Amino acid sequence: MSRVYLTRPLPDAVLARAYELFDEVEVREETAPLKIGQMRAALTLYDGVLPTLGDMFSAEVFRDAECPRCKVLANFGVGYNHIDVAAAKVAGVMVTNTPGAVTDATADIAMTLILMSARRAGEGERLVRSGQWAGWHPTQMLGLHVTGKTVGIIGMGRIGQAIAQRCHHGFGMKVMYYNRSEKDLPFDAARADTLHDLAAGADIVVVAVPGGADTHHLIGADLFAAMKPSAHFINIARGDVVDEATLIAALEAGQLAGAGLDVYEHEPKVPDALRSMENVTLLPHLGTAALEVREAMGLMAVENLRAALNGETPPNLIA
Repeated sequence: MSRVYLTRPLPDAVLARAYELFDEVEVREETAPLKIGQMRAALTLYDGVLPTLGDMFSAEVFRDAECPRCKVLANFGVGYNHIDVAAAKVAGVMVTNTPGAVTDATADIAMTLILMSARRAGEGERLVRSGQWAGWHPTQMLGLHVTGKTVGIIGMGRIGQAIAQRCHHGFGMKVMYYNRSEKDLPFDAARADTLHDLAAGADIVVVAVPGGADTHHLIGADLFAAMKPSAHFINIARGDVVDEATLIAALEAGQLAGAGLDVYEHEPKVPDALRSMENVTLLPHLGTAALEVREAMGLMAVENLRAALNGETPPNLIA
């Protein structure tokens, strides 16, 4: 008898597969993150749980969970910094994720933000909707021409490389990157020795690192101070990778030309200062928000659940 818990509504194709594979499936209809009591209960009531971003399975959640019924947390998403993997392992709970399925969609959102920020698309759209657009003229809303510029990518994993490919092949951009190790890439790309060097040399800086303790506030005042006043800053990684207060200060001081954000430090709260700036493009965490992508993520997570509950090694086991 297998009993699983899906902590959010999921696409129909994913639900159908879950109902096909497991004896009992409970789908939580709320979209807000689980509370600590709900997470603790889930560990005792279900054989497997499919959580996602915001479900903070911290060490505290696992503290009294000795030999829980739950054997696997099959995370819906590639990022798993909301799960204390070490604490889960001690409790005997496997953790999996959904790599690969999110790569292209997230890279596409990075390109959306690059273009929207550089070409002032959000500002222009608001102008038209306001009814105050007076018509075309030669100096109207001049932005940054992206083609041929230099993109600096922080983090050169799957998503960073997908962004680099789009920038290089689609827009003839020069690629710089900052990464712990050198990457063998199928196009010219210069590895920066420091974040300062990358920021100083790039016209567009894109953050594509995983979340977690190692990258918390990786991006702050020093990087923004090193950027060109004409440069744009893009974040499609995790919100707390950026010290949001320093980003706001840099934008207010004119240290950079604009920013495009899909994630926020205290999501879903977005500071009034960011919402009020015309040169900031704000998206509601749309990185993987395409039906076929969310279906692929869900089916991958369900397969991780199935494998774990059948005594197999899940295909995307983290620990």
